[in-house]
Amino acid sequence: MSKIENAETAIAHTRAWVRSFVIGLKLCPFAKPVEEGGRLRYAVCLSEDPEEAYQFYLRELEFLVNAGIDDLETSLLIFPNIYDDFEDYLDFLGIAEDCIAEAELEGIVQVASFHPEYEFEGTNPDDVTNFTNRSPYPVLHLLREDSLSNAIDEFPDVDAIPERNMQVMRELGLVKLEAMMREIKNA
Repeated sequence: MSKIENAETAIAHTRAWVRSFVIGLKLCPFAKPVEEGGRLRYAVCLSEDPEEAYQFYLRELEFLVNAGIDDLETSLLIFPNIYDDFEDYLDFLGIAEDCIAEAELEGIVQVASFHPEYEFEGTNPDDVTNFTNRSPYPVLHLLREDSLSNAIDEFPDVDAIPERNMQVMRELGLVKLEAMMREIKNA
């Protein structure tokens, strides 16, 4: 993985991924109004140091919790220069989730995870369904539980979303999905 020198590049790639994959392929039916409404924060940690990445995470978690929901509904924390190894990323994800519990924020905030090498347990690395959680860089998605609950309550069949997303990935195929991701990173 080549080092990213500025946050704007990481944000541009991640925003393109959100618009192309998450919204464009309708992987998350709740994302479009939040992104278009400017209530999605893109925050970048350029550090290669795990402690600095953790401190960044804590600041961003606090920022989300203290922000008004009309101004900020959700945050994508982007780590372009660290956690390129998926196992290291999963360790950091575990720490991030533990932090939410320790801060007594369970039921208030949850973390969703995305990574360039995302691999669901029990799948092969080249299984196209992994692309439902593949992103240009390691990303922690901080979600407000209330917002998520409200969106789920308004969606007719939330339980069908994962299977639908996997079917979309299968229909597109590995070659197309890899090309889409390369296009995002080369923009």
